[in-house]
This record gives sequence, structure tokens and C-alpha cells, in this order.
Amino acid sequence: MTKWEYATAPLLIHATKQILDTWGQDGWELVQVVPGPNAEQLVAYFKRPLEG
Repeated sequence: MTKWEYATAPLLIHATKQILDTWGQDGWELVQVVPGPNAEQLVAYFKRPLEG
């Protein structure tokens, strides 16, 4: 059975692609994006398989 680790990160609207590309290069898969605390910010939820 695959075991996962999870992370959340702020996702600024003006830098969305750069932020997602950076997390993707580190092996994280985007699960969901939800509204953040203000109109200029979203919160991204990521997961990736645990190694070992």
C-alpha cells in the first residue's frame, strides 16, 4: 500500500505557474486549490508518496 505525505502552501495569483512548477519538480502532486485568507491568495494542497 502506498503511504503519502501532504503539504499546504500559499499560492499567489500572480506567481501560480512558478509556484506549482517548483513543487512539481520536487515530486509533489497538486490535489486541490481552495480560497485563501484574501482575494489575492489561494491555498494549494499537495501530496507525494513517502520514500522507503
